[in-house]
Amino acid sequence: QVQLVESGGGLVQPGGSLRLSCAASRSVFSVMGWYRQTPGKQRELVAISSSGTNYADSVKGRFTISRDNAKNAVYLQMNSLKPEDTAVYYCYAYSGRTYWGQGTQVTVSS
Repeated sequence: QVQLVESGGGLVQPGGSLRLSCAASRSVFSVMGWYRQTPGKQRELVAISSSGTNYADSVKGRFTISRDNAKNAVYLQMNSLKPEDTAVYYCYAYSGRTYWGQGTQVTVSS
């Protein structure tokens, strides 16, 4: 059973930064990334890493996704955070089937 374990969420003031980490329990996935969800809304793509990287328009220039295949890990560096970035962030991985982490709360508030 594959597990994705996220860490790094928390409370931050607007304009601040956070770094999310996700470690997978086994080998490298072809695609890894991050989604987020707020109450009453569908889960939305934030950033994805496969052969290249893709970002939601709302986070371009502020968020950076990176991977460490030796550690089976994916990271999300979030800078210039805004209140509208508040959400539960989920790690995503794909290798023939889809895997999700348990989610980590990010709250941007003064």
